[in-house]
Parts: sequence; C-alpha cells; structure tokens
Amino acid sequence: MVDTMPAPAVGDAGTTGAAGAAGAATGTRPGAADGPRAAEPTLREALAQLRRYVAPERRRLLAAGGLLLLSGTVGLVQPLVVQHLLGGANPLSGAARPLLALMALVLVGAAASAYGSYQLSSAAEGAVLTARRQLTAHVLRLPMTAFRRATPGDLMARVTGDTTLLRQVVQQTLVQAVTGLIMTLGALVMMAVLDPVLLGASVLAIALLLGALGLVMPRIRRASIGAQDSVGEMGAVLDRSLTAFTTVKACGTEELEARRVAEAAEAAYRHGVVRARWDSTANAVAMLAVHLVFLVVLGVGALRVSYGAIPVATLVAFLLYVFFLTEPVMSLVGVFAFAQTGRAALQRIGEITRLPPEPPRAPAAPRAPAAPREPAAAASGDAAVVFDRVSFRYPGTPDPVLREFSLAVPAVGLTALVGPSGAGKSTVLSLIERFWDPDAGTIALEGAEVRDWDLHRLRSVIGYVEQDAPVMAGSLRENLAYAADRATDAELHEVLGLTRLDGLLTRLGGDLDAPVQYRGVSLSGGERQRIAIARALLRRPRLLLLDEATSQLDAVNEAALRSVVQDLAARMPVLAVAHRLSTVRDATRIAVVRSGAVGAVGTHEELLRTDRLYAQLAAQQLLTDATPSGRTNSPFSA
Repeated sequence: MVDTMPAPAVGDAGTTGAAGAAGAATGTRPGAADGPRAAEPTLREALAQLRRYVAPERRRLLAAGGLLLLSGTVGLVQPLVVQHLLGGANPLSGAARPLLALMALVLVGAAASAYGSYQLSSAAEGAVLTARRQLTAHVLRLPMTAFRRATPGDLMARVTGDTTLLRQVVQQTLVQAVTGLIMTLGALVMMAVLDPVLLGASVLAIALLLGALGLVMPRIRRASIGAQDSVGEMGAVLDRSLTAFTTVKACGTEELEARRVAEAAEAAYRHGVVRARWDSTANAVAMLAVHLVFLVVLGVGALRVSYGAIPVATLVAFLLYVFFLTEPVMSLVGVFAFAQTGRAALQRIGEITRLPPEPPRAPAAPRAPAAPREPAAAASGDAAVVFDRVSFRYPGTPDPVLREFSLAVPAVGLTALVGPSGAGKSTVLSLIERFWDPDAGTIALEGAEVRDWDLHRLRSVIGYVEQDAPVMAGSLRENLAYAADRATDAELHEVLGLTRLDGLLTRLGGDLDAPVQYRGVSLSGGERQRIAIARALLRRPRLLLLDEATSQLDAVNEAALRSVVQDLAARMPVLAVAHRLSTVRDATRIAVVRSGAVGAVGTHEELLRTDRLYAQLAAQQLLTDATPSGRTNSPFSA
C-alpha cells in the first residue's frame, strides 16, 4: 500500500508561465459587496459571450425561428383574406371558400407556433445546461487566490440563478427579436400597400413608443443588476449560517442569523420591486402606443372612408394589421427588457469566467517507469523538498506570512514543523501544493522547481491531509476512493486497516457502499481525519503532507496511527505540521518556525537543550520529563 511510485516528468516548456499566471491571478472580486465591479459588457461582448452557450443549440434555434416565422407569415395573410371576403359586391356569396382558407391558416399558424415554442424552450434549456457546465468547470479550476476572494453562496447564485436567466434571454430575446422584427416589418409593408397615409399615422405613434422605451430600459438594467447582486448576497449570508449551523445552535444566535438573512432578502425584494416597476412601465408604454395607433387609425381611417379615399374593407384590414402588430411589438418590448436582464446576468457570469483558471490537465507523456527509490540511496544527502529563501504574503494582507524561509526535507523520514499559531506552518504545505505561489525564493520537489511541474502531476504525487478533513455526502467507498476511483476492494480494506477504521466499517455493517451523511455528521472528528488519511494513502503518494492530521484523534487512535506513519516515513518523505509535540517528538527532524522563518532544526532532545521556544512548548505540554527511550509515549514507536 505504501510502495513508491515512479518519479513524475517535469511539465513541458511553457507550463511555468501559464501556471504561474494562474497561481498569481487575483482578478476582480465577484459580488456587489466584494469590491469594484467589472465593466459592463458592450452589446457585442454580451452577444459573443451568449453565442458560446447557444452554439450547441443552433439547429433547434433555427428550427424554432423558421416555425415562428411561418406562424407569423400566416398571421400576415389573414387580414388580406378578410379584405377579400368583405371587398366583394355581395360578401355573403362565395364566403365558404375564404372562411375555410382562413380556418386552415389559423390551424397551420397554431401548430407552427406550438412546435416552434417547444423547440425554442428546448434550445433555451440546452443553453442553460451548457452555461452551467462551463461555469462549474471554470469555478472548480480557479486558483486559490481567486476562489478565496469570492463567497460560496454568491458563486452558487451565479451558477444556478444567473444561468437560469439565460433561459429567458434565449426564449425572449434571440429568436423573438428576429421573428418580432420581421413580423413588424412585414406588417408595416402590408399596411403601406393598403394605405400609406394610415401607415404614416401609425409610424408616428411607434416612434413615440421607442423614445419612451429608451428612457426606461437603462433603469431596468440597473435594477436587474441590483436584484441579482442581492440574491448573491443572500446566498452568501445563508451559506455562512448553514456552514456554521452547529455554532449557531450552540450560541443561540438563530434569531440573529435569521435577521441577517431576512435583511439580505429584503434588499433583493426592494431591487425586485424596482425592476417590476420599470418592467410594468415599459409594458404600459407599449400598450398605450398600440391603443394610440388603433385610435389614430380609426379616426383618420373613418375620415378617409367618408371622403371615399379608401373602402371600408381596406380600413378593416388595416385595423386587423394594427391588432396583429400588438404581439410582435409587445414581444420586442419584452426583448428589450430581457436584454437588460440578460446583460446583467452575463456581466455577473463574465466576472467569474474572466478570472484566469489554473492550467488544464496535460496529457500524460509516455515514459518508461523509473526504479523505486531506495531508502539507502536517499539517505546519502538528497532532499525531497527544498525551500530556498521563500517569502510569501497573502493578497490583501499587509505583512508577509513567510520571510526568507529555508528548509530541506529529507527524501526519507518524518520532518515536523512546530511553532506558535500564525507562524506560517500550514502555509508551507499550501505552497508545496501550489495553492499559492511564493513572492520570492524557490521551492524544489525532487530537484525540480515546483513551478516547472505540470500542476496536476505535481498534486498527483502528493498526499495532502488538511486539518479540517472534509467528508462528503455519499458512500464510504466514494469518500475513500475520491481521487483513486479504480481502487479495488482489497486496497480499500487495506487502508481501512492501516488507519484503524475497521470499527467504522463494522458499524456500517461491513458495507463499503454504506452511506455517509452530509459533512460526515454521523462520524467522530477522529474518524473524519482518518478517512482523509486513508484517502491520501490510497493514492500511493511519493510525498505525504499532514496538516494537524491527528488533532482530533484521542490518545488510543493517535497511538494506533504512529506505527502507520513510522512505516511511511521509513519509505518516503513525510512533512507534518503539529501543535501537539507528542505526535512528532521522534521525528527525524523538527523545524521550529517563528515569525515566518525557521528558527532552529534538530531532534526533540537537541531542541530541548538549544532552543528556548521549543523548550517552552514542550514544558507547556509536559514533555520535558519524558525519556527518549519511553516507547509508550513515542508517537511513532512500533
């Protein structure tokens, strides 16, 4: 289970720059309350962004557009049939054939409209699916620098809520903009054929409509952005409350958290009301314009009929075209309104997609497997990890966490990092994993600078056990084999035995596929940490990083893991961060970290004699009187 793996190949040329850029990416912090907002996309940029999501749905969109155009064309013909029916000397004679034709047109138009709407809705759902896939993949590939600037609740709102708005954009904007515009132009052409004078009166009223809408639409866009930002803020507040649910219950702050969520919900409500007000205003203006056109046409047309300029049949047909214009005009108004909402959604989505991700996984290059590293060869002085004058400061913080940090981790054995909280110990592990990149200095893994490694190959040879070990909803098998999905049952049982999780398996009825509740609430803290250790061992790492991995283990389970880590350290490098010195007193090397730098390096006995800070830590934990030969108290005794 702990056999070594072949040394990985260093990444191809150019990986350094891409990976370094990803690691250093800061980007604009998402969310209304998180910092400066990205510039609003122009119409061309918004359409280009939208095109990426609707590209797979081109065929269905074209089919929907064609069917809706057919339905609209049928509607354009109907007033001509009515004019023909009423324009004869005796309208009742020979009316059967025109009425049948009119009925057939209505049926064809209804069928085309229904199937076209279905195709349009299906295409809209496909565009939402594409957007969610792309956005989720992008979010999961964000570097730690960018991810820490966002909040999970706001990110979820963008992936779920903002992408849902794309459905309305596709349905109400893309196809209906084209079909509505064509139908409007077609109706205007037919109206011009019937009577240019009445058309002039109609165009005047439509121009008034466009002028009024030009004043309303920017307000709709601003209200849409505010509403969507407020929903993101509400998600962030709710996520915080639910993540700390146990703390909320223990502190009795349910009402406080409920009030905070309610305040965020009220902000979303206020923005939504403002948007509804302007949406209603736009619709009222459109309806007013349509009624104004009808009244103008009716008044002017009645005069022209009385003067004998046009027959009554022409006026009736013209009025039918005015009624026909109601649907495409209202559709175009909706297009304008949803376009503002869509641009707001695309702006928020774009704020995420513009953040530079980590480089994609490189294809594995074929190579001959290297011979396993022998402990004797490794003991000759080579190091697995070398920190050379590394300095690092977290973005947005004034003081560096690491200052001229230098340390060599032997290729075999346990190296421990100890020191006060906030000294930078956990940051050291994060830099090896390239969650962050140092501001100065270099970090080498097996002789190659970590920036030169392919990022995914780098992490594939490192087993990392974090302090707050996550357990995910799913089965025990899924949690163990999370990064090793081809693991056999025998391998799973082996790591369960190594990490003393046999009792947990027995409690689950011996079933590897038994469910584990969300966040592992049915497990103890020690069981969650041991699952994380087992998960790391199952990957057969070449380097094991332990960040307070035994902090939640009781004395019995901590002692049970000592032989496991001792066996691992005899074959591979293990770098452990520890606050409890009992877990590392028999380490090969112990590095005392103070103020972001290595203050002293030695064994437990050496540091007790030479380093005041270590001696103080040991005295506080009652380790100064322990004898070196006391195997019972040694964390890695066999």
